[in-house]
Formats: sequence, structure tokens, C-alpha cells
Amino acid sequence: MPELTFFLGGDVMTGRGVDAILPTPGPPELRERAIRDARDYVDLARSVNGPVPRPVPPAWPWGEALDLLDELRPDARVVNLETAVTGRGAHAPAKAIHYRMHPGNLSCLTAARLDVCALANNHVLDFGPVGLADTLDALAAAGITTAGAGRDAASAGRPARVPLGQGRDLLVWSVAAPSSGVLPSWAATTDAPGVAYLPEVSAASADALAGRIAAVAGPADRVLVSVHWGTNWGYDVPPGHVDFAHRLIDGGVDVVHGHSSHHPRPVEVYRDRLVLYGCGDLIDDYEGIGGREEYRPQLRLLWLPTLDAATGALRRLRAAPMRMRRMRLERAAPDETRWLAELLGGFGPPFAPGFDVAVDGLLTLRPR
Repeated sequence: MPELTFFLGGDVMTGRGVDAILPTPGPPELRERAIRDARDYVDLARSVNGPVPRPVPPAWPWGEALDLLDELRPDARVVNLETAVTGRGAHAPAKAIHYRMHPGNLSCLTAARLDVCALANNHVLDFGPVGLADTLDALAAAGITTAGAGRDAASAGRPARVPLGQGRDLLVWSVAAPSSGVLPSWAATTDAPGVAYLPEVSAASADALAGRIAAVAGPADRVLVSVHWGTNWGYDVPPGHVDFAHRLIDGGVDVVHGHSSHHPRPVEVYRDRLVLYGCGDLIDDYEGIGGREEYRPQLRLLWLPTLDAATGALRRLRAAPMRMRRMRLERAAPDETRWLAELLGGFGPPFAPGFDVAVDGLLTLRPR
């Protein structure tokens, strides 16, 4: 039977220190309590792993991940883009941390040949409606489809559509919950821009979303819901998140793509459908920041589910372990790969029973 493989990434945060090393950096001034210049994050990375060149080629942050993706040839590439793409706008006054990437650095995203950027998150409006408009325009001009934010509620709630051939599309919805730090005032309305805001993670909100999806998705389409939810740290998955994911799948969703935590959270296969409760960060400037070493946040994963093209059932799940070094992704070391495998397989029911390390260094989900 035909198969489809997707690349699913967690948070891609190409602002601040990452923007500072790219060819067209924006203003480095920050309004954070401890750090006031984006270039200081580059210095932190340098202090632990050695020199970081400046400027770097646009593809630098993706590093060895690009060759791996070219080898694996996923049918669609989906990430959560957690930064504004703008050189304009005012800092959102209610925020302590702001992310923006200069539009001149958009080639950092096109280098990864992304199909969809989920935008319902707690940083896309860091520079207000002007910054959001610039972000939407820049990504559209680059041929990257977006979901989860728009110029009004209708556009924010509309799915991204990726043609898969054979009359089949991948439809991607993106929503954000307040537990991830999204401000209620960021919710898109009938006459104001914003994000597809999920006021609560509940049975009612899951059923309402599933109803909207059913009204749009065709019988041959595959459906993914990208959810920005939960805290930055910790492995606990609230029962409400589990119920929300299950209700979406009961309503016809094939994959739940969760993110917000800075490290991976548990994985579940429910009714032969994949739930990633937290993909973890993928690209950021956190290298050298101490205080959460027990989570090993420098380790990252490229999630690679393979689905039955006709039914959406999960056939296998692979994940490519990476680590961030010198603000660039590289393949994880064998001991780091084993640590990730043990972590992801150690949460107990109802989560994944275990992961094995394949000969190519990828993690593979162990069947029940």
C-alpha cells in the first residue's frame, strides 16, 4: 500500500541570537531583564562550544539536518515557526521576551524547503499586527504555506494545504492554548488579526475543532493538527491534553503535532494514530544557558512518521536525534541517542512502549 512520510519539527526560533549570526541581522537591542543585546546569546554559545562564525550562510542553523532530510525525502515538511519575520513594529508591551528575524534572512527557512509553518504560538505577535502582517507576506512570497495566524479569524482558522498527489492533500490546522503563554488579546477576531486561539483545552473545544475539520477535509485527505500548549519544562502530560488529542483522532484527525516545551515530551499511538505531546525545540539560541541540564535541552529530534496514505494509520515512527553545537544542528553522539531512546520509552502507559536505535542512528518506535 502507498505510504506518506512527514518531517515534523518542534519550535523553530530564528530570531534573537540566530538572526544575529545570519547575513542580514536586524536590530540587536532586547528588552529582557538579564540580556539586552541579541549578540550576547552568540557569546554564550561560543563560551561552551567554541567560535561561531559571523555571518554564517543561511542554511547554517539547520546544519547536518538538511542532508538527512534530503536522504529521507519526506512528502511534507511542517514546523512551528516561533518568531516574527519583520524589521518593523513595536515590542509587544506585555511580553518579557521578543523574537524577530529580519526578512532579509528568510533564506534560512527556505533552505530547509519547509512546506508549512504553524504560526499559532506565543511569539508570532511579538512585534504586533505590523510584524504579523510582514510575517505572513514574507512567508507567502517565499512559497511557505502558513496556518494558525491571519488578518482575521477566518484566515487564522483556515488550514494550510500541501498537495500529496493522487487527489490527496495534507491539511494542517494550527491552534494555540493559553498554557503556552499566548495572550488572550492575541486571538484573531472577525475584524482584527491574530492567532487561532484555543481559550481552553477541553472536550468541547476538541469537538468544535473536529467539526470544523470535518467540514473541510475530503475523504482522501490526511489531516494534522498542530497545537502549541503546555509549559516549557517537565514531562507531565495533563489528562486534558490526552483527552483533547483522543477526541481529535476520534473525529478524523491523523496526527496531533504538539509543541511548546523546550525538550521532547511523551509520544502516544492512539487508534493507530500518532500523538506527539511535545516535539521539543528544533532551532534556537539557548546554547550555553544553564539551569535545566537534567533535560539535556541541547538534544533535538526530527520526527518522521510514516502513514498509510489511504487511511492515515501510523505504519512506523522514526526520529533523527540531533544536537545543537555552535548554533548549528549536528547528528547526536551514540550515547546521546541512547539517552533519548530510554527517555521516550520510559513514560509508561498509555505512552510509547519503547524506542530502538537502528543501524542508521535513527530512533524507531517499538511496536506493542
